[in-house]
Amino acid sequence: MAATTTTTEKTVSFTKAMRVATREIHNVSDGLVNAKLAFALYDSAVWAEGLLVFYEIFKFLEQHVAHDFLPEEFHRTVQFEQDLDFYLGADWKTKYQPRKEVCDYLKHLEQIERENPNLLVAYVYHLYMGLLSGGQILQKRRNITRKFNPFATAGEPNRGAALTTFEEHSIFELKQKMRSSIDKFGESLDEETRQQMMEESRRVFELNNGIIRTVQGVNRAN
Repeated sequence: MAATTTTTEKTVSFTKAMRVATREIHNVSDGLVNAKLAFALYDSAVWAEGLLVFYEIFKFLEQHVAHDFLPEEFHRTVQFEQDLDFYLGADWKTKYQPRKEVCDYLKHLEQIERENPNLLVAYVYHLYMGLLSGGQILQKRRNITRKFNPFATAGEPNRGAALTTFEEHSIFELKQKMRSSIDKFGESLDEETRQQMMEESRRVFELNNGIIRTVQGVNRAN
């Protein structure tokens, strides 16, 4: 059953309402990442596989969402590929097949694009803000272990960390730009579409959790 809109939801910003609507499932997602992907801080194979399951999702959004909502400075497809080249070797695409859960995620995005493309904005907001927040924290934790990482290369601190490196823009600036853009978009929505956005926001985390659970090795954290 769709949640009803409260007076508080009407007075807060659209992005704040999205965060409130996803608080419970977001906490589940955070727990999954913290517990299961903790191995990725030390195990580059697990980290690389975590990148791999999200690669297609970010690529789809960057190919199908208007630049008004997803400007070039947010795009990460090239950076995903640089990091995957680093961890898996330059020929990784020749051996790569997206797993079923990723394909199911993509089918859902394709369906949204056909039926109500506005809902793709929920994926843009939650995935890119996640990269700019939790993704940064995970990368910083990994950097602490780089001296134990056989892949680390002296003089090239960003090798293997291209995805989370935004050299021309500050993280604060990018977050502010994303929130401002999505808040402005939210102001233009009717109540029915606004509620659909809240429901789809919860779906974002459900789908994310599904692909995270497929990462090899993460079950060791159970």
